[in-house]
Parts: sequence; structure tokens; C-alpha cells
Amino acid sequence: MPTWLTRGARRGAEIVRRATDAVREDLDAAVERDPATSSRLEMALASPGLHALWAHRASHALWTSGRRLPARLLSQAARAATGVEIHPGATIGRRFFVDHGMGVVIGATAEIGDDVMLYHGVTLGGRSLDPTVKRHPTLGDGVTVGAGAKILGDIVVGHGAQVGANAVVTKDVPSMAVATGIPATVRRPDPGRDPQEALYDEPALWI
Repeated sequence: MPTWLTRGARRGAEIVRRATDAVREDLDAAVERDPATSSRLEMALASPGLHALWAHRASHALWTSGRRLPARLLSQAARAATGVEIHPGATIGRRFFVDHGMGVVIGATAEIGDDVMLYHGVTLGGRSLDPTVKRHPTLGDGVTVGAGAKILGDIVVGHGAQVGANAVVTKDVPSMAVATGIPATVRRPDPGRDPQEALYDEPALWI
């Protein structure tokens, strides 16, 4: 076999391996966060959040390679199929999960870190019509956003922060803080407790 063909086959095999590993990682992260299922197969077949994420990965690749119309068409097809609208320009990290999915909107300049979880009805939206500036939020690693929350503008939600259900956030949220209410107020868990445990005890996160 010619050397160039061997190199091409190796590159192709490596791409397939990386894609397979990424899908498995997504599935395991989803199963870990969804107590309603313990099956990779069920999650792969029946999770609109995962379907939206996988479609976004493909549309984002098209977008960054300059094929913007196909990217938008794919993202709109995914929106119709899943109820989740993710602009192909948005940047999303590893092990991202959208539970339930319906009504989630993620804008073009949004940036999302690793291990982020959104519930249904979340909007990562903009407060500017200027196409030359960053208009959407940045979410750090390990952020959880409750159902119906709106995070608007070029703001930062720090690592490990929690945004309560139906909150409206228009200012930065520090790492490991809790933001709840309209407009959102920010507070930190009691210093004597484990921060992650205390965050999950906040009733307003689940309202």
C-alpha cells in the first residue's frame, strides 16, 4: 500500500476513534446527571439534549470552516427536531448536557465550559444588536442553570456557580456563588459547609 494511503487511513482511524470517545463521554455524562435512565442506549436514542449537542458539534465545524449557510440549515433542522436552538457559532466544552431540552436558546457568541448543565427553557441571550462585539454570556466549568433562567449579555458566570430557576442574570456571577431572583441577587453558601453540597440545598435553584 502506498505510504500516502497508509497515512490517510491512519488519520481516518484516529478521527473515528476521537469521535467515538467523545460520544461515549457525552453519554456517560448524561447518564450520570439523569436519574431517569441508566442506559447508554436509551440516552442515545431518546435524549433531545444529546441530539442537539451532537448536531451542534457538526454545525459548529461547518461554521468555523466557513460553510455558514449549511451550518445554519443544520442548526435549524436540529432546532425543529429537538426544541433546542444553538447557534453554530457558539462554543461548547466537553460533557455538556441539556436536560429535557425544550425551549433552550444559546446565542452565537456564547461560550460554555466543561461539565455544564442546563435545564429546559434556559436562554443564553444578548443585549446588543452590534454584530462586531461579543453579545452573549460566558459560562465557566461546572455551571448549572435552572429551568427558565435567562442569562443576558456579555457577562461571566464563574466556575461552579449555580443559577436558579427563572432567574434573570445581567451581571457577572462569581465562582461557586448562587444567583436567584429577578433581577438576580448573588450570594455564597455558608463558609463552614462544603460549597457544592450547600449549593444543592438552595430551594430557589429548583423552583
